[in-house]
Amino acid sequence: MTTEIPPSPHKQPRKRLLTGGLLVLLASLLLHLIIISWARGLLVLPSGKPQDDTMVVAATLESEAPVIPKPKIVAAKPKPRPRRPAPAPVIESPAPVAETTSPPANEPSTASTSDDKIVAEETPEPAAPEAETGIAYKIDLPPSASLKYDIQKIPKEGAPTYGSGTISWRTDGQLYTVDGEFGVLFITALRFRSSGSITDIGIVPELYSEKRFRRSETNTHFQRDPELISFSASTKSYPRTGGEQDRASIIWQLAGIGRGDSEKFVAGASIDLFVAGTRDAETWHILVIGQEDIVVDGTTISAWHVARAPRRGSYDQKLDIWLAPQLNWYPVRLRYTEANGDYLDMSLSNLNVSPSH
Repeated sequence: MTTEIPPSPHKQPRKRLLTGGLLVLLASLLLHLIIISWARGLLVLPSGKPQDDTMVVAATLESEAPVIPKPKIVAAKPKPRPRRPAPAPVIESPAPVAETTSPPANEPSTASTSDDKIVAEETPEPAAPEAETGIAYKIDLPPSASLKYDIQKIPKEGAPTYGSGTISWRTDGQLYTVDGEFGVLFITALRFRSSGSITDIGIVPELYSEKRFRRSETNTHFQRDPELISFSASTKSYPRTGGEQDRASIIWQLAGIGRGDSEKFVAGASIDLFVAGTRDAETWHILVIGQEDIVVDGTTISAWHVARAPRRGSYDQKLDIWLAPQLNWYPVRLRYTEANGDYLDMSLSNLNVSPSH
């Protein structure tokens, strides 16, 4: 009698479990293959288009996105352009530019400007005014004469005082002297003398002496060897190049310019002369103010009014001169104004002209 052993109730569930596990494993592998294939573009989408087409489009978009910043990077690089003003150092030293590029018209102008700056920097201080006096004037000095003046000293505060003065101008065409003396209330306030020679450029001073009330006499020397202007009251010196004047001779040099080159006397014009005083020298800018009527010994005449104003901050005198063309350009009126406002006014009262030289 055969006895059938019934199957164990525990074996059947194991087989099902094993089968289910294999199916899950296969499904997992299949899913991984699908994902990998889809990622590589090997799987066809339901629309029938290969995945790689879609990825190509996506890749194109991604490749274009980085391209957009590139122009920004290129645009950012030109920012150094503001450094282009750096060529300024080249302008400051134009000599190399002139050597390398001569054809352009702009290069010579830059080089000439630089040359001017170099001259201004390298030229000694006194030479600058001398350069300004390089203008050539035609000179015809007036004949010898003795001039007498009525003087009024007008203080800024207080009552005026009166006096007299004389100027003696002597010349033989080769040499000259100017002697002057001004007094107020029987006191000689100022005495001066200028002497020297006469050339084609007019007056050439050699010595100027000045003596003021209660002050020592000073001497200004116009040396010939070496060619220098020196002072007894100062250690300064200036080179002589021609045309320099002193405080007395300048009046007669202006008269000579008026007689020989009257076209220079135009209202608003300036006549520049290098003038030495008692302690230093500088260029005097003589401004031509215009013609004015002046009464001389009861007669009204027309005279050119010129004036020299000292530079700002200077305590030097301001000088006004009236030159009368109809009287050989003699100075018919003079006015010396001090820095404090006091002034000495001199009006011609008598003129004695010597025979012409």
